[in-house]
Amino acid sequence: MAKVKYKFNPHTLSYDKVVVNFKTRLKRIFALFSTNLVAAVLMAFAFLHFYESPKTRSLKKENQRLQTQYELLYKDLTAIEKVLDDIEQRDNNLYRVIFESDPIPHSVRKAGFGGANKYSKLESFDNSELVIKTAEKADIVAKQAYIQAKSYDEVWKMAMNKEKMILSIPAIMPIANKDLKHTASGWGFRIHPIYKIKQFHYGMDFSAPVGTKIYATGDGVVKDIETSKIGFGKWVVIDHGYGYETLYGHMSRFNVQVGERVKRGSVIGFVGNEGTSTAPHLHYEVHKNGKPVNPQYYYFKDLSPQEYAKMVDISSNIGQTFD
Repeated sequence: MAKVKYKFNPHTLSYDKVVVNFKTRLKRIFALFSTNLVAAVLMAFAFLHFYESPKTRSLKKENQRLQTQYELLYKDLTAIEKVLDDIEQRDNNLYRVIFESDPIPHSVRKAGFGGANKYSKLESFDNSELVIKTAEKADIVAKQAYIQAKSYDEVWKMAMNKEKMILSIPAIMPIANKDLKHTASGWGFRIHPIYKIKQFHYGMDFSAPVGTKIYATGDGVVKDIETSKIGFGKWVVIDHGYGYETLYGHMSRFNVQVGERVKRGSVIGFVGNEGTSTAPHLHYEVHKNGKPVNPQYYYFKDLSPQEYAKMVDISSNIGQTFD
């Protein structure tokens, strides 16, 4: 049974019964509810702010463990990257040098990842900078490892083909010259015998009687045969593969034809005095990757160290050439 409330009336000096209508009651109920709701929200905020639930504590510990694992992973990836850098140095400066192959450019090994930002989905994490940095490092290391694996596949093929490559590299003198008496003029600036001007001589001249045998200096395929009244006169170009070509000029006659496969030591023609020439001789050139190189570095199958030094001395004379 609800209690009846009375209120003292000073005018009548008596107690009047307090009558509370529905609207007033509703206001009181709403005020009480609002007060309790605000108090509950404040208590909940204080609890969440100053006290951690077991689940929250567990999640924080797990987050810390993940952050530590990312930091360790980044350090491990950095260490792996250093190992890969060392392997790449050996690959470029040792293995590829041995097999006469060009190194893989740094721009290819360290190329970035173009296009859209592939890490945008990771930017919402609390430790997004660490996560993205680690993901980038993992991608870079993975790409380096992939390129290096492909490089070793190529080096393996070159190793399996090493014997063929060794036989193909120009490695002997193009005419019989054991006593080195046929060595005439070498690589470098010389006086042209006809024009009497200083010109660069992109090869070596070997003086010899007309009809002296000319040998292929390495295995290969006859790429070109030309005949002219000027220049090299009658000349042959052999493609040895692996970036090497050799040229033999001023022949008297040929002993091969275009497309013919020759071995090192095969007779490809005979010394002559054709073209722009002042005396019977052979003009010999070695080209590597389309550029002429000094032939004196390619007689390692023929000469002893003492003979090589003597040949270099003879070919370095500052006189004129025969062509």
